[in-house]
Amino acid sequence: MPDRPKRVAAIHDLSGFGRCSLSVILPTLSVMGVQVCPVPTAVFSTHTGGLGEVERRDLSDFTLPCLEHYRRLGLDFECVYSGFLSSSEQIDHCLQFFSTYKNALAVVDPVMGDHGRPYRTITADMRHRLRELVQVANIITPNLTEACMLLKIPFFNQAVSRSEARSLLARLSELGPNDVVITGVPMISGKMANIGYDRDNNSYWYIECDYVPVSYPGTGDLFASVLTGGFLTGDSLPMAMGRATYFVERCIKTTFSYSSDTRHGVMLEKELAALTDRQNVKDFSLL
Repeated sequence: MPDRPKRVAAIHDLSGFGRCSLSVILPTLSVMGVQVCPVPTAVFSTHTGGLGEVERRDLSDFTLPCLEHYRRLGLDFECVYSGFLSSSEQIDHCLQFFSTYKNALAVVDPVMGDHGRPYRTITADMRHRLRELVQVANIITPNLTEACMLLKIPFFNQAVSRSEARSLLARLSELGPNDVVITGVPMISGKMANIGYDRDNNSYWYIECDYVPVSYPGTGDLFASVLTGGFLTGDSLPMAMGRATYFVERCIKTTFSYSSDTRHGVMLEKELAALTDRQNVKDFSLL
């Protein structure tokens, strides 16, 4: 009998429309051969980026009973992956998940904001407490806004040098995680890049991003889920970064070619098969 697929407890919100959070994590990791066990933190009618007034249901009373049920059943997970959290109470619940599954890969996508601003539901206390999750994580995947929030420094949008990029990564790793990836970093070369740091090997990594003049919701969730799937299927950090960058770029370019409404997210359905080819990894280099 073949081994069962790796299991991920994915603690994140579920947006019914807009292709983000659990609605992209589930198909993406499933195609990569990883079983996703969703633990929704909130349910939204759509994402909150321009589709009108959103219907929202907080599920802070669900996450802990869900964990307790898993404990009673003796279920095991190879990874616990946290994303959007809707309350400080859920941060406590995530900490208990990570503590319960000490041998699981701990992935934290610290969903707090973008474009220099916090999301509406992410309070100052939430931003402060999310650092507690970062402290127990193996891997974190902030964008540049979230990296600045975690480091408690003002947001900056100017281009950075390679030495400045390495400094950001190292300072984030000092908070706890061994592997750090920052997405969407403007470089003084004029390019955007995804950058990473592997503390165990003291290696810094750089992947240049192809520029497309548009922004879609959910691409951070897509990147973090492919990165997680890469780790669980044997990738090194730069290979997982290259796989995630390749796939997200492919989805963005496909969607852009159809002139789709940006608020609807990327057309990942057309590109999921690309994840089955292990050769689809974008080139990476040392930072």
